[in-house]
Amino acid sequence: MRVLGVDPGLTRCGLGVVEGVAGRPLTMKAAGVVRTPADVSVAERLLLIEQGVEEWLDRHSPEAVAVERVFSQHNVRTVMGTAQAGAVAMLCAARRGLPVELHTPSEVKAAVTGTGRAEKAQVGTMVMRLLRLGAPPRPADAADALALAICHIWRAPVQQRLNRLQQAHARHAAGHAAPPSAPVPAADPPGPGRPAGEPGAAKARRTPDASGPRRAPEAPKGTAR
Repeated sequence: MRVLGVDPGLTRCGLGVVEGVAGRPLTMKAAGVVRTPADVSVAERLLLIEQGVEEWLDRHSPEAVAVERVFSQHNVRTVMGTAQAGAVAMLCAARRGLPVELHTPSEVKAAVTGTGRAEKAQVGTMVMRLLRLGAPPRPADAADALALAICHIWRAPVQQRLNRLQQAHARHAAGHAAPPSAPVPAADPPGPGRPAGEPGAAKARRTPDASGPRRAPEAPKGTAR
């Protein structure tokens, strides 16, 4: 599997390509950053990032793209720029039909160093060892992008198994869903000339006589009325 890791940023967008499978030594194919000048509009900077990501996709032909999931920070402007750069990378991957996975910084640090609280220097050192490099990748944004790709390769088998289990569970639940049954009308109590449980008996007994009101019985002849 060949994965492009993207550490999004408006000034420096880190990119790193790693190849390999979980449980075996990994190989770094490329690492670098896409830089944008701070004196141009945000729209132009995003366009430069889009062009840089597209160039890396053309050159290295990854099978998947891993992007860092952005969390809120104290500096809102920094968060906005980071999120916008990450969205550009996701758009470039989706345009080519490549699967995209988001990983949190703590997930990446835990996967590479064993702790989700590792510092950037620790991440760079472990990336160097895992990829058998002579020195930690520079700048740190490139090392973070490589760490994202490593994290994705190692987590991919587990994620795929989880996805298959979820799909199988959804199919099982859909196959056992029974359609709602129609309501059964309640039966009236038994009455004269009508079997027990036959609907409409009580209603028929409650219907007034069509011949009109009943007359009082006549008194016998010869008696006072």
